[in-house]
Amino acid sequence: MTHRSERLGLLFAALCAANGAFVPAISKLTTDRADPIFVAAASSLVAALAATAVLAARGELAALFEPHRTGKLVLLGALGTGLAFICFFEGVSRTSAIETALCLQIEPLYSLLIARCFLGHPLARRRVVGVTLLLAGIALAVGVEGLRGSPGILLLLATPLCWQASHLLVLKRLSDLAPPLLTGARYVFGSTVLCLYWALRAGPTTIPAPDVLAPLAPVLVIQGLISFYFGTTVWYLAIARLDLARTTAIVVPSIPILSLGASFLLLGEVASPREWAGLLLCVGGVLIFVTAPHAALPRERAPAALALRAAPGETDDPR
Repeated sequence: MTHRSERLGLLFAALCAANGAFVPAISKLTTDRADPIFVAAASSLVAALAATAVLAARGELAALFEPHRTGKLVLLGALGTGLAFICFFEGVSRTSAIETALCLQIEPLYSLLIARCFLGHPLARRRVVGVTLLLAGIALAVGVEGLRGSPGILLLLATPLCWQASHLLVLKRLSDLAPPLLTGARYVFGSTVLCLYWALRAGPTTIPAPDVLAPLAPVLVIQGLISFYFGTTVWYLAIARLDLARTTAIVVPSIPILSLGASFLLLGEVASPREWAGLLLCVGGVLIFVTAPHAALPRERAPAALALRAAPGETDDPR
């Protein structure tokens, strides 16, 4: 690796962390002004248009509809974007941006369990310790009652499970595909699922009034293009120049800390002492997890494409 390539990798990792830090706050901002499923469908549709343009420019758009893989790609989009965004945006609309950032840190637990159950990876002691710390951090920050009774908290805790399921699908059935094609499938088919769900659930009745939609529309475009499509792209660019473990170790622990600043700037949210303590436990747990030795065999490494919302260890491939 050249010094220039490494510097670019670090730059892309920093951009990924900065982008990820604003995702909870921007999502809270939009769902406070419109129906969460409308927000999910609209912003994912913007990302799908960007993905379609990129695939068309690369001459790869038809590859999304090749009969032998279309079913798997539709399932990928349905899990990684459709169901994940339903859980995420419904959850964000019921909680704070700070709670959102904290709840998403549960992803290493799902990574650990999936890697053990489906890939046969051993339960490394260091990773178990890391997961225990971050679970303690989440429990401390949101409280036992929040974990038991808040639909928003439960939906947010379920969101990374959808990402993990989609990553496992790629690892097991789609590992030969290039990142732009997988990204395109995530958004093209995922946004289709979301738009259909939106239409069946409430549809046009949830479109905001013109005086609300006019200022909201540019934010939805930014959310789709920057928070989602750009965020995915810079993640890929980072892991192509560094490596997955190093990029994850830089990006993932940074996001919950930076998100506190983003939440204050955009929403005026201030973390309580309990949330700060829980956050520090989460960051410590994530750092222990991502710096643990890699347990997978080289042939089990997931392709770089697994990375939207990539989280530490995601089947050691991404959240």
